[in-house]
Amino acid sequence: LDIDYRPNLWGLSGHGDGENRFIASDKVTAKLQSTLGLFDLIVGTEEEFHIAGGTTDTVQALKNVRKVSNATLVCKRGPMGATAFEGDIPDSLDDGLSGPGFPIEVFNVLGAGDGFMSGLLKGWIEGQDWVTTLTYANACGAFAVSRHGCTPAYPSWEELQFFLKRGIERRDLRNDPELEQIHWSTNRHRVHGGDRSVMRVFAFDHRIQLEQIADEAGAPHERIGSFKTLCLDAARNVAGGQSGYGILCDSRLGREALYRAAGSGLWIGHPVEWPASRPLTLEPEIGPDFGGLAEWPAEHVVKVLCFYHPHDGDRLKGEQEDVLKRLFAACRRNRLEMLLEVIPSKVGPVDDDTTADIIRRMYEIGIYPDWWKLEPMTSNAAWAKACSAIDENDPHTRGIVVLGLDAPEEDLAASFAEAARFPLVKGFAVGRTIFADAARKWLAGELTDEAAVADMTDRFARLCRIWDTARENARVNETQGTSA
Repeated sequence: LDIDYRPNLWGLSGHGDGENRFIASDKVTAKLQSTLGLFDLIVGTEEEFHIAGGTTDTVQALKNVRKVSNATLVCKRGPMGATAFEGDIPDSLDDGLSGPGFPIEVFNVLGAGDGFMSGLLKGWIEGQDWVTTLTYANACGAFAVSRHGCTPAYPSWEELQFFLKRGIERRDLRNDPELEQIHWSTNRHRVHGGDRSVMRVFAFDHRIQLEQIADEAGAPHERIGSFKTLCLDAARNVAGGQSGYGILCDSRLGREALYRAAGSGLWIGHPVEWPASRPLTLEPEIGPDFGGLAEWPAEHVVKVLCFYHPHDGDRLKGEQEDVLKRLFAACRRNRLEMLLEVIPSKVGPVDDDTTADIIRRMYEIGIYPDWWKLEPMTSNAAWAKACSAIDENDPHTRGIVVLGLDAPEEDLAASFAEAARFPLVKGFAVGRTIFADAARKWLAGELTDEAAVADMTDRFARLCRIWDTARENARVNETQGTSA
């Protein structure tokens, strides 16, 4: 029982008196005491035990409750934490079983009691001792009062464990970057749900490439939007309503496809970069203050491609990093996931350390992408170093998808086989390998809608099978290696 005494709900005061937490009443006390014997656990503040026990002397009130109930009594004591009493009530509250309190800034008290109760029930249901249980409860209550909002402030289990191990580094928990990153990454499934263990993504967010194909075919750029709806049809054909499939589609040329994709169950990545820009600039719709993201659906993942290399000059590197940092902040402000795509091979030489160095640099400047999109690496060492760089900095990342770079299927199969050996790589996001041939013929008037969709459906489905086979082979090889 959570006593949760509200005098106005017992008819003791009016609707405007909702903040009044205590009015003595013999009738309320008698009513409560008639049922207290039914419970195994009774929780309340000192004022709530006052009404349950019929006196404003807290110790005596607890003793009065004990006369009618054998329940464990948990008395919440505000900044002093909470105390549990399993048997006889001692003469001092300090002689009960207590967990540590947490000296944090009180920013918002809404939902503090429910936060406390969530931690308490976690420990009690799992049979933890009362010191541990009250530690959970006090910590969850601290999270609630140090953040804005109610339920969104409560910690995940991973977040709570991290907090109890590391401790308080700043009293305003909502402004603790490390804590807030764990809070976001372990709670985002509430908004961005679905199975993300496999990612088979048809990428048709290309703009420059499709404009060039249209120019070569003598077709107006306005037709590109219609072609992108055909790409969506192909993606949906292959997905068949199942999870684990997605699209990358822009809103400048592919707005209609984005509209149609809403509610389809597909994972949706939505690019923001101006194509081929270096230094990185964004599409005009994002706005100079990045305010355009405020209008995006929550299911859209902000995808940004940056041609970045560790050997870039300081000025170029600084300009690109500034855009990425501002974009990351805007994504979090609008509760949107972010996918960061980096392609260093187009702007400089690469080796086994290049991608890992970029990844570490992004984390160093405070950017924690939910997703990484990386170019195919045929070296086991390069993949191992890249995955290690992510694991070291963000063990709760969504994962990696491999891009295609217009590679032939046989080349993609080889890169998939290498990437699939690493669990952090969830799948692929490939475009031109799937759509390029169909786009040329369709924009030139040599292919019907139905034929274009059929061709892209077949190519996308083949790539999905290639990835699934690569993943299964990697799993079998790992199992056999473990057994050996």
